[in-house]
Amino acid sequence: MKRSVRTTFIGLFIGLMAIVLLAVWAMNSFFLEKYYLNDKLNILQDTYTQINAYAMEKAAAGEDIMDDLQSLYSKDGEQNEITRLIRNINEKYNITIVVVDSTNGETYPSFWDGRFLADRVQQYILGRRGPKTETLVQEENYTIEKSFDKHAKSFYLQNWGFFEDNKTIFIMSMPIASIHESVDLSNRFMVYIGLIALAAGSVIMYFAGKKITSPILSLAALSERMSELDFDARYTGDSEDEIGVLGKSMNTLSEKLKETIGELKTANNELQKDIEEKMTPLLEAMDKQNKEKEAVANMRKEFSANVSHELKTPIALIQGYAEGLTEGMAEDPESRDYYCEVIQDEAGKMNKMVKQLLTLTALEFGNDKPVMEQFDLVTLINGVLSSAKILLQQKGAQVFFDASEPVMVWADEFKIEEVVTNYLNNAMNHLDGEKWIEIRLEKNDKEVKVTVFNTGQNIPEEDLGKLWTKFYKVDKARTRAYGGSGIGLSIVKAIMDSHNKACGVQNVKDGVEFWFTLDCSV
Repeated sequence: MKRSVRTTFIGLFIGLMAIVLLAVWAMNSFFLEKYYLNDKLNILQDTYTQINAYAMEKAAAGEDIMDDLQSLYSKDGEQNEITRLIRNINEKYNITIVVVDSTNGETYPSFWDGRFLADRVQQYILGRRGPKTETLVQEENYTIEKSFDKHAKSFYLQNWGFFEDNKTIFIMSMPIASIHESVDLSNRFMVYIGLIALAAGSVIMYFAGKKITSPILSLAALSERMSELDFDARYTGDSEDEIGVLGKSMNTLSEKLKETIGELKTANNELQKDIEEKMTPLLEAMDKQNKEKEAVANMRKEFSANVSHELKTPIALIQGYAEGLTEGMAEDPESRDYYCEVIQDEAGKMNKMVKQLLTLTALEFGNDKPVMEQFDLVTLINGVLSSAKILLQQKGAQVFFDASEPVMVWADEFKIEEVVTNYLNNAMNHLDGEKWIEIRLEKNDKEVKVTVFNTGQNIPEEDLGKLWTKFYKVDKARTRAYGGSGIGLSIVKAIMDSHNKACGVQNVKDGVEFWFTLDCSV
């Protein structure tokens, strides 16, 4: 059963919210109380440190902190450093502080109602504790305890002991809330807020998912129209995200496919005209003999069948991958890019084959005559090898060509370059065994023979003479693997015929040799 992207988004959102709520509940239930208590302990310890530092400073100066505490209850509002500190701590943290002079029993609470703590610290010094008292921190000069006040029916944190001036007693009291009640209240609040967030988030994700899936559905419809060869369809979205990039890529692909198919149709028309023009004289000449008429008809059928077959395979691949895009088989960006690359690659192969056919047809009909000029054959071969360097490395091939002296020949340089390139590509595509290629030049007074050898399997003797025939392939599976069309060697034969020079192929030990000759005399 198919599940929409929108449903997936909503499910992920609900799951994520549930995990977050569960995590918050667990943190509140198991860690909040400890965190709350540690925070209060740190406040009491920091308060002790600040007041103790002031007391030590006064003792070092021969003064008494108790003198400064008298201004706590000043009516004119005059305050000093220590009284301001105590008042700020009281207001900020709700800490009641009582300071007692151990020499005369003089007491200074941070507010008047706090004098009862002076009695309590005396009880603590005498070792009297309440029934629900728990010691949390025990230091040399002070002790922090958690105690229960039965009158207020609440818990307090109390820090009591001596300042380091050895004469001042203190007690600090801080009420602490019932953390368990706070946790329960927080968890209930989180449940309510969580339910509201889930409901609101689900609605938001529904509409957000709709906004995301709408362009995807548009792309699917576009792919379907492209699979039906309707290339006027366009993606109209204006987003700059991945979907927008894919939509623009599909628009570009549609344009290229439209152009390619247009070129194919034009080339097909030209091929049809060429076929008709070529076949008509032959048919007229063979009207007298039935066998000749039948042979011409067979040639025509075979040529058309070969062209149709070679075009049918890439067209089928284009259609198949286009249907895959339409049916949503490529859901991730990498798969969609791969599908598009295959379509473009196959379209490029069709375009290349059509151009090769046009080149071959022009050569066979004498419409592309060679332009004879003198050039260095060694330089030309080195240039071809340099251009194919990366491809040779990918094939793992070793090339041997050790000609150093220039060899001047008369021919069409560009056409001879195509001959050498086709021989080299053919050698690379049929490498086997030790994977090495050797190019040799054998020169006499009038001619130079160029030989291209590659290690690999020998060609069956019955197939040697057929290699120059259009679309003929000895190993069709292997030819398809590297994208061959069976036209390259036909072009070689047509080029050498136009130069009135020979070319050929022969089996040798451990491989195959292709060769051609050129004039080297002035």
